[in-house]
Amino acid sequence: MQNTRKITSAMKMVASSKLRHAQQMIENMLPYEGMLEKILKTFLASDVDAKGSITQARPVRKVAILAFTSNSSLCGGFNANVLKLLRKTVEEYQQSGVEMVVYPIGRKVAEVVDKVGLQSAGDFMQLADKPNSIECAEIGRQLQKDFDEGAIDKVVMIYHHFKSAGSQILQNKTLLPIDIESAMDYDHFRDLKSVVASEEATRYLQEHQKDKAYENERGTALNDNFIVEPDMQTVLSQLVPRYVNLMIYTALLDSNASEHAARMVAMQAATDNADELLRTLNLQYNKLRQQSITNELLDIARGSAS
Repeated sequence: MQNTRKITSAMKMVASSKLRHAQQMIENMLPYEGMLEKILKTFLASDVDAKGSITQARPVRKVAILAFTSNSSLCGGFNANVLKLLRKTVEEYQQSGVEMVVYPIGRKVAEVVDKVGLQSAGDFMQLADKPNSIECAEIGRQLQKDFDEGAIDKVVMIYHHFKSAGSQILQNKTLLPIDIESAMDYDHFRDLKSVVASEEATRYLQEHQKDKAYENERGTALNDNFIVEPDMQTVLSQLVPRYVNLMIYTALLDSNASEHAARMVAMQAATDNADELLRTLNLQYNKLRQQSITNELLDIARGSAS
């Protein structure tokens, strides 16, 4: 049991270190992602001429699903939650007679896709351990090409949105067509500094950073009176692919950070359980030892008396 406790404690420390690195990657990417999303969606919302097939929902005959899991286990319900939502989504589309193609990012979801017999778009397991913006851009280009050509009618992503070490929100987010309204009430709060996973710490950070986030949001309001140069199509041909690529990369980083946070919490719980079991076994051992000593003393006393 002592050896098991040492292993779980070491795994918790490793997960904590990887979580801090993953948080740093999100922090470095987030300002660019937030501003690009705001520019594009404000632009699409303010200019009627800019709205085209990229924002208009159409009858869905085939859908592409990007599902993000990990390559390894021992991370609590992280993978199980994604796979449960994936199965539910697949059942809903099957009942509607919609074809599906799955982009399985992570070994766990790839195994389920093969087992169920769903159409897979390829092998993306390496992305789960080593997030790579170049490969995300390749996926994004293929998805947008298929969407523009009508090969697919909708793209959704199933992943965990990382809010803090103690809070990861499971998402079923539509990537294409672009939902303009989703940006207006999106909760941008994230704790990218702390690796404390307690509920009290998460609540404290939320209460003390909401006001600051609101002020930052007010200070970066965009003017919706756009001057388009050289023309509308050229601007959209640059903005939309960057948006799609960045949303995929953001989901990948969120999933990666959420995996490490879930594993850290799971290993901490396993370490605490090991400590409790060791205390129980130590108490039981001491009681048996004391009883054995008492019995020996009684035997000696009886022998002396006789």
